[in-house]
Amino acid sequence: MTARIGVVTFPGSLDDRDTQRAIRVAGAEPVALWHKDKDLKQVDAVVLCGGFSYGDYLRAGAIARFSPVMDTVIDQAKAGLPVLGICNGFQILTEAHLLPGGMLGNDHLHFICRDQKLRVENADTAWTTDYEAGQEIHIPLKNMDGRYVADRYTLDKLEAEGRVAFRYLDVNPNGSLNDIAGITNEAGNVVGLMPHPEHAVESLIGTGRTDGLPFFTSILKKLVNA
Repeated sequence: MTARIGVVTFPGSLDDRDTQRAIRVAGAEPVALWHKDKDLKQVDAVVLCGGFSYGDYLRAGAIARFSPVMDTVIDQAKAGLPVLGICNGFQILTEAHLLPGGMLGNDHLHFICRDQKLRVENADTAWTTDYEAGQEIHIPLKNMDGRYVADRYTLDKLEAEGRVAFRYLDVNPNGSLNDIAGITNEAGNVVGLMPHPEHAVESLIGTGRTDGLPFFTSILKKLVNA
């Protein structure tokens, strides 16, 4: 049976089609989910895609967190449903308290769009098993509110428990504390990251790299072997 991975579209989402294509390239079936619907259509995993949900008018991800679909996503994520939050999706996950900390405006106060070098710190989550710990990859990055922040206790806890999933290398593009580019929850089923792996799954586009594809093949293998 083909794994079915839902992609939630909020008002202001702009990477939902790219994410659906990445899922399809990996060999799974993408399922479009609308933010007003609580029904997840029996998907096996969910991706909260990038964009500017509700224009980020209150705070990035703060309004989307209260969309009806998120009630179901939160409940099922706590029960083990794999959830990936990319960029705005990462912001939504922190606002929904599925991941600790929060996202603030970039320290240079400008939107940034660049190819970003990362180091894989945790290759044991539902979304990262096709990577190796310590592997260096390049993933496109584009954000205005990408600065990850948390209190010292939370940062120390994330580091001690190995829950920093990805870290910026060479340059910290937005001022994220501890150079954090992505984190995971304790169970490893919920992952949030600021760069956009869905833009790096085919060699014909972008930098020609496919460093983002393992996100989607990782979850596919997990679901198939579950």
